[in-house]
Amino acid sequence: MSIIVWCVLFAIVIGIAFICVRMAARNQEDGLHDTGLAIIEFNRAFPNEAIRQLQATANGQAVFVRLHDNKASLMRNMLRHYACHLIEPGRVRVSSSETGKGLAIEFLDAPHHNATFEFTSPREASEVSLWLLGNYVAEPDREIVASIPTAANRH
Repeated sequence: MSIIVWCVLFAIVIGIAFICVRMAARNQEDGLHDTGLAIIEFNRAFPNEAIRQLQATANGQAVFVRLHDNKASLMRNMLRHYACHLIEPGRVRVSSSETGKGLAIEFLDAPHHNATFEFTSPREASEVSLWLLGNYVAEPDREIVASIPTAANRH
């Protein structure tokens, strides 16, 4: 009788291990490829911000968000939840990745988000870098000084 009990317990342990492995694999596969889910999660974190455009990374684990007022934000899949980080102007450093299809980003306010983000094409990476570049420029620097003549204004 003890062999039967041990066999049943062994089968239960194997079953639980199988279920745990399947659940962990499914968690790793889930990402932010679904833009609808990304929009919902971002609006939960920042209900007063208007989304203008989304750009997901190649693996779907992060989404960059361009906001209506030309600010930028980052959403990352952190296994059981999504971290949403509003990028403050001048608080991020960006450089190209080795592949040319990604960006190595350093967040000065949130170093735990520092990473290299790979996109499906260099065009997508350059688009996101332009969003972040718009986030670099301070508000007084955006105004064009009318007193400086340009080539188009000379007669």
